[in-house]
Amino acid sequence: MFLKELTAVPETALPVGALRDHLRLGTGFADAGAQDVALAAYLRAAIAAIEARTAKALLARDYRLRLSGWRGAQLALPLAPVAEVRAVRLIDAVEAEQVVAPARYRLVQDLARPRIAPRGGVLPTIPDGGAVEVDFTAGFGPFWSDLPADLAQAVMLLAAQYYELRHDGAGAVAAMPFGVAALIEPWRTVRVLGGRG
Repeated sequence: MFLKELTAVPETALPVGALRDHLRLGTGFADAGAQDVALAAYLRAAIAAIEARTAKALLARDYRLRLSGWRGAQLALPLAPVAEVRAVRLIDAVEAEQVVAPARYRLVQDLARPRIAPRGGVLPTIPDGGAVEVDFTAGFGPFWSDLPADLAQAVMLLAAQYYELRHDGAGAVAAMPFGVAALIEPWRTVRVLGGRG
């Protein structure tokens, strides 16, 4: 399995001003925006850490999943929530592509395990030595206000910790802070069945 992020979270979607307020950084100085680049980086790092722990895409963006074979009768997608499946392509051994008609599959939306299911019958056969690629859009929405409040707060707390420990470098604690862990715990997806189904 190979998952690739095709689009990044745009700078305008990051709540840099809210993080600056949360940290109670001074305002009105000539270089007031000088730290915005660093604050955006801490927000991106916090988002990535929380997404890795919850298997949830927080802000909407596009992904490509590539597999060498189906994992059962339905394909569970590795991130949630999934807004849409944009394309499914079969790739043969020489990388020639064949687009699968959307009438052959459907998205089963689920906040824990979204999946692609066949529409009557089975998912199309993957060529020998080939793969399947699935392009999809995942995330709660394009704007910070689309996030559930507890996940937004967890990002803010974790980004603030990254800011506070910015000079510690490698000496920073690797464990997730208790407050952040408590906020994201209800959103964590329990993986069962050895990654299948």
